[in-house]
Amino acid sequence: TLDALLRCTMSAPRDHGTDGIAAITRNLRTVLILGSAPDAPDAAGWPKNGFDSIVAINNAFAIRPDWDFLIHPEDFPQDRLPVGRTDRQTIVTAANYVPVQNAYGGFVYAGGTMAFTAGYWALGALKPDVLAFFGCDMNYDSAKTHFYGNGTADPLRDDITLQSLEAKSARLMLIAAGQGCLTLNLSNQRESQLVFPRLSPDVTATLTMARQKHLLAPLKALADSEIAEMAIQREAELNYMTESGRYWETPEKFDAGELRRLDGLWLEAAMPQQVRLQGSGR
Repeated sequence: TLDALLRCTMSAPRDHGTDGIAAITRNLRTVLILGSAPDAPDAAGWPKNGFDSIVAINNAFAIRPDWDFLIHPEDFPQDRLPVGRTDRQTIVTAANYVPVQNAYGGFVYAGGTMAFTAGYWALGALKPDVLAFFGCDMNYDSAKTHFYGNGTADPLRDDITLQSLEAKSARLMLIAAGQGCLTLNLSNQRESQLVFPRLSPDVTATLTMARQKHLLAPLKALADSEIAEMAIQREAELNYMTESGRYWETPEKFDAGELRRLDGLWLEAAMPQQVRLQGSGR
């Protein structure tokens, strides 16, 4: 099973070498996607050399000053954007991420919320070997919804593309695996809408290319499965594409029942879900 395969790969001895995390990760391109969940500030002190790039979503840029990319939707208030960013820091807007999202099937299939948009943009633009999410569990059952207080729970809005957040995360995980990218959730929260395998930040920072390939192999097998192929084929047949990315302007073009059936296929293809990697310290 997938769980057994992952246990085997995590139980093998690690070849940490002598030059620290930078040496360990030199052959891997690891991208951190940082959201705004209440626990997101836990990432403030993580060593930067464990990641090639940090992609902050919306207000998450405030968590650490060494972010590389800030991605936000068109309606993000301009007065909340950071002031005095460095030459190495880039703002990613709809003009950048809509074409990339369209290359992966468009927003209707991917899910119209920024955690997934950031994931697909990073997958296409940065081409990582590891795509690690933190602060993106999309749980809103506590008094505090975001690290900065209370905000709008965008993924819970009434939206035809967000009928199953788990299914949308399953799609991203398998499409990434097909591209050779291992998608991880670094959260230690009990509940998550992300079905990605879990690893702790310190273990993620010490992944080698060989270990990444071992961890990725069972996910690639799922991505190459007949069920995943059925989902991709059905997406092509439905052709729910809006080049502008503004799918909400033409809701009559999309069938909620068809999208629910697609969600079911992606979830079935991604089983077993919420794999917890052994040896992660959880």
